[in-house]
Amino acid sequence: MAPKLPTSWAQIPPSFLLPESLLPLITKRGVKYGWTTAPPRSHPERFNQQTVGLPILSASSTAALARKDFTLPLRTGALGIKKGMTALYYPETGVRTPCTVVQLDRVQVVAHKTREKNGYYAVQVGAGWKHPSNVTRPELGHYEKSQVAPKRHMAEFRVKNESGLLDIGRSIGAEWFIEGQFVDARANSRGMGFAGGMKKWGWSGQPASHGNSKNHRTMGSAGASQGSGSRVHPGKRMAGRMGNHQVTIQNVKVLKVDAEKGLVLLNGCVAGPD
Repeated sequence: MAPKLPTSWAQIPPSFLLPESLLPLITKRGVKYGWTTAPPRSHPERFNQQTVGLPILSASSTAALARKDFTLPLRTGALGIKKGMTALYYPETGVRTPCTVVQLDRVQVVAHKTREKNGYYAVQVGAGWKHPSNVTRPELGHYEKSQVAPKRHMAEFRVKNESGLLDIGRSIGAEWFIEGQFVDARANSRGMGFAGGMKKWGWSGQPASHGNSKNHRTMGSAGASQGSGSRVHPGKRMAGRMGNHQVTIQNVKVLKVDAEKGLVLLNGCVAGPD
């Protein structure tokens, strides 16, 4: 049970309890006389957790954005569809360079994300076309607000500051890239279905003879029975679904740009089917 507070006639001024040398320290902390508590601390803002006169908290969202500031690009990216692979032949050097053909199909800016409202700057980009009957009503309202036709693919690209926010409804074509530019290509790898351990993880397999019977391509033991806690440790490599993962290839050179057909040719291969 909490103790009862003393009555007003029983309160003793703090000057009789503490020496005068400690009184200035107490008054600076905002503590008043009697049983009243210190004034409540001001709540920081949602995306700017900084108190006046104090440095930025290392665990705040503002500090996290400051740490990532130098890694964010100044320009937004674009959505492309992989159409296949071909090769470019240079008669001057006699070099045949394989490349990936990427098509930019009706790419438009759909919305913005700002630091004041969302905590970061980003550009929402859509590509392709989708029939309105296959789009939900909230999505239709989102597209109607931006005066943009429904898109089949949507993605969000973060930018460094508000100067990288393009106008809503602006089209992004192949001319957004230039020949000789280096970009990062991100796509989903080709799905291969359920695969065994030898195919998925590159195992060499078990012996072909010497008592091995019908276990040439199986996994074998999944772990110890006593020393490791009689369990299978997380992350153990086993057979399972292979592929269909997001793969990013950095510093891919743009070999050629066809603005009329909306095609961009990237050096080498990019993840995905075809």
